[in-house]
Amino acid sequence: MGHNHHIDIKQEKFEFTSKSKMISIVLLAVGLILSVIGVIQIKNHDTSSSHKHQTEVTTANTAEHASATEEHGKSWTLRFWANLLINSYYFLLFGIGGLFFVALNYIANAGWATMIKRIAEAMSSYIPIGFIILMITLIFGGKELYHWIHYEHLGLKEGMEGYDKILDGKSGFLNTKFLFFGVPFIFFIWYIFRTLLRRLSIKEDEQGGLTFFNKSVKLSAGFMVLFLFSFSIFAWIVMMSIDAHWYSTIYSVYNWGILFVTSITIISFFILYLKSKGYMELVSSEILHDLGKFMFAFCIFWAYIWVAQFLLIWYANIHEEIVYYNIRLHGYFRPLFFINLFINFFIPFLILMTKNAKRNPKTLLLAGTCILVGHWLDLYIMVMPGTMGESSGIGLLEIGMPIAFAGLFIYIVKNSLSKANLYPEKHPYIVESATYDVGV
Repeated sequence: MGHNHHIDIKQEKFEFTSKSKMISIVLLAVGLILSVIGVIQIKNHDTSSSHKHQTEVTTANTAEHASATEEHGKSWTLRFWANLLINSYYFLLFGIGGLFFVALNYIANAGWATMIKRIAEAMSSYIPIGFIILMITLIFGGKELYHWIHYEHLGLKEGMEGYDKILDGKSGFLNTKFLFFGVPFIFFIWYIFRTLLRRLSIKEDEQGGLTFFNKSVKLSAGFMVLFLFSFSIFAWIVMMSIDAHWYSTIYSVYNWGILFVTSITIISFFILYLKSKGYMELVSSEILHDLGKFMFAFCIFWAYIWVAQFLLIWYANIHEEIVYYNIRLHGYFRPLFFINLFINFFIPFLILMTKNAKRNPKTLLLAGTCILVGHWLDLYIMVMPGTMGESSGIGLLEIGMPIAFAGLFIYIVKNSLSKANLYPEKHPYIVESATYDVGV
């Protein structure tokens, strides 16, 4: 609840200093260097394995051997594209999550988060560049990442050798026309809503009144309706179709859970960063407490969806469904499968259990780090089994690429933060947010 006494809201504007820019650029550069070294290591390892394989099969059929050697040569590119898919998708979720958070607070008529609204808006500024990187991945790496694209190019009909009834049945959705035109259309819609909401937010600062607020509420309601359907389609075709013979009816909800808990975590991290630099002093521990509660609640929500999906499929034991978990419960992925549950649920759950923990910057950083690292691992387990299989690994490429993306994301968000006031000073709920108190 908010207090009724007057409070003087001094306007702040974030200064994106040369030092701050350099840190982001260094992160990006270090990540790229590590990624390049990682790719070279993987390529050299594949070449070495290919030469060894060549020695061992000198008596084999020439055509078969050439095909096998080609597959060895492709494995490093497949691993590169798989990593690019994981990270481009993951960081794009942060941008979409920022837009979702802004719209959610408008339609919920929520006042408490008004003071931190500009952080979520800044996060959404990553959507265009994130989309471009993702589309580059899909266009140039799609044939290696998605089995159904390769199958589509074969043009097989029923009765022909290699015909796949399941993939043929899904061809109305799983086709390159939809992937290369439908996905951009979805992003075009999201970006239009993002641009309009941002424009209304800036105009509200300049002119005040309720006109821009009321327009934002209506716009957010329209966005939410479209988002519910479009995000599901986006998650299905970009992520779930990696395992094209498999499907889950709650897959999009699972992905949304990742989006929301990680976006809340990113917002919390930026608040703590800005406070450490002397900004956002009016953002109280009450607001941090609420963000901590969201982090706590949605790590539970994610675990609930994780268990629901796993148990239903595992105990039903239907071949075309259980195949998804078979590869993840054996061999290389088995320990990662359970580490995923531990780091995304048990650790943040225990860290954030008490009230004071949700208000403490150090515990929020600790829990948030687990959440962000954990859900990168979550996506790794979603992508790698269906692409690299047992040839997967975690090396310099897997370490460097998320560092590079983090540098790029931080630069874009900070740059956006510097373009407008940190507080939406003429928002009708700004005083309520500045004096927010849960009363506990």
